[in-house]
Amino acid sequence: MSGHSKWHNIQARKGKSDAQRGKIFTKIGREIAVVVKTGGADPVSNSKLRDVIAKAKQNNMPNDSIQRAIKKATGELSNVNYEETTYEGYGVGGSAVIVECLTDNKNRTAGDVRHTFDKHGGSLGATGCVSYLFKRKGVIILEKKEGLDSDEILMQALEAGAKDVLEDEDSFTIETAPDELNSVVESLNKNGIEVLEYSVEQVPDMYVELDEAKQTQFEKMIDALEDLDDVQNVYHNVK
Repeated sequence: MSGHSKWHNIQARKGKSDAQRGKIFTKIGREIAVVVKTGGADPVSNSKLRDVIAKAKQNNMPNDSIQRAIKKATGELSNVNYEETTYEGYGVGGSAVIVECLTDNKNRTAGDVRHTFDKHGGSLGATGCVSYLFKRKGVIILEKKEGLDSDEILMQALEAGAKDVLEDEDSFTIETAPDELNSVVESLNKNGIEVLEYSVEQVPDMYVELDEAKQTQFEKMIDALEDLDDVQNVYHNVK
């Protein structure tokens, strides 16, 4: 069991400033608005809403803010309608990037995303230009703690329906089929295994490596994309 971990990214995100956390809360609020519109405001019957609420809590979003976002989506408070849109493109060194957005103005969002790619040596491509390099998977992150046995994690995860378990020095990453994600999380929780974070993501089939200069340039582009108000998720295949 060896592989790439998101643990350090999670640590960095949770250590962001109040202003940056506010931006994260705004993005999650948009996600709540979309899933409530499509599946209703009851997390018991709307599994997507349940997942977004879990994500909000993982990011320490206040309950009041979560409930306010739900009320906005149901029309109890003034609201804006958001559309899901995805962009694909290339970073330096032929790297592949997928950008998932929620927007109330596609022209604005497309211009902002294109400008960010261009500014950092990348290029926006056509739909499908890089998505074939990724597979949609459920991803569960467990923090390595004393008493967590790697063989036990592997056995329990596979018994629960997981496809693979990856390990590095700080964490375990469990991969599932997208529709098996919730059942695997519930099984782990029932067995007393604490889940740090879980979500459905675009996972690359293979990673590419960049030299130091290109890596720095690429990371600046990813940071700039993630900082755009309309961008929800950014996936790439750079190690």
